[in-house]
Amino acid sequence: MAETESPTETKPAPSGWLNVAVDYGPLIVFLAVYRYNAPAEPNAASELLAIIYGTGAFMVAAVAALLFSKFRLGKVSPMLWLSTALIVGFGALTIFFGDPVFVQLKPTIIYSFFGVALLAGFFTGRALLKILLEAAFEGLTEEGWLKLSRNWGVFFLALAALNEGLRTYMDFEGWLWAKLWVFLPLTFLFTFTQLPMLLKHGLDVGQNEDGEEGSKSE
Repeated sequence: MAETESPTETKPAPSGWLNVAVDYGPLIVFLAVYRYNAPAEPNAASELLAIIYGTGAFMVAAVAALLFSKFRLGKVSPMLWLSTALIVGFGALTIFFGDPVFVQLKPTIIYSFFGVALLAGFFTGRALLKILLEAAFEGLTEEGWLKLSRNWGVFFLALAALNEGLRTYMDFEGWLWAKLWVFLPLTFLFTFTQLPMLLKHGLDVGQNEDGEEGSKSE
């Protein structure tokens, strides 16, 4: 009798693009709503109104992304929980006080929090990043996880400093565009730079499975 595969064995893994959409979809909604309502001519009152509309849409989209992650991808990462809580909390402060600085501070806070947490874990011998990304880096050794946690910790702190610099020296729209065209490419580029280290420390990219299938076919 032929063996039958269980549904859990054949279920495809969630697409990486879905994870990207969950992370950056709310930001794109924010930018789109803000640009739609932004005044054609400089006008402080209309500019603030556009920011408030964009912030409200940002909050709704963030909650929707969290629910999508929960019911479509089957889990919500600690980073997404914290990010959504900060978006809603600081977004509410932005709307209540009519000051965009609150929503601009959210990335600084979340990057600083994870940067400090990952580096603290590294210096105490605990790879905290393993809790978040184990499914994505199967086979990685404990030393590899520690190095990855250290590297991401430093990178997060660098992003926090960059966000503060952009927030200080750019107008709101420039800062918002930078979130899409600076932070996103930098994150992808940094992720790719980690691949050689990950492979050196045991990252499983399917060679074992290919080898087993090849030996079975001989």
